[in-house]
Amino acid sequence: MIVVSLPASQASSHGYISSPPSRQAQCAAGVVPCGQIKWEPQSVEGPKGLRSCSGGNARFAELDDDNRGWTVSRVGTTQTFSWRLTAPHATSTWQYFVGGTKVAEFDDRGARPGHTVNHQVNFGSFRGKQKMLAVWNIADTANAFYACVDVDIR
Repeated sequence: MIVVSLPASQASSHGYISSPPSRQAQCAAGVVPCGQIKWEPQSVEGPKGLRSCSGGNARFAELDDDNRGWTVSRVGTTQTFSWRLTAPHATSTWQYFVGGTKVAEFDDRGARPGHTVNHQVNFGSFRGKQKMLAVWNIADTANAFYACVDVDIR
């Protein structure tokens, strides 16, 4: 008998916003019909500095389609966003953008978070229907995780 031992492969990403439901959370729950992201909501990873819901990953391009019928969550001018992390990584920053404008940033200074992370984001003067992009910047790689949440700020 021959036994071959191969190194375990890592999934490319490990986290997404679960509440209010991000686009990938909606795919995973079957709220919006989607492709592979349905099975891998935690896998939206790409190089740091991007501003796309898919993180530049062509396999998840449907996340960039604003006309896909995403459920819009009604929120106040301040809202708590909850990340579900399946494999926490050392973190530099968490950033939140509306219309290309950074509305919040949280600096973890390389700390490794738990499996749930909550941030309270103040939207400032933004009102109405908006697409919010959240970015989890990893401290020890050139990559980040991306999540978009469609909100109606009241």
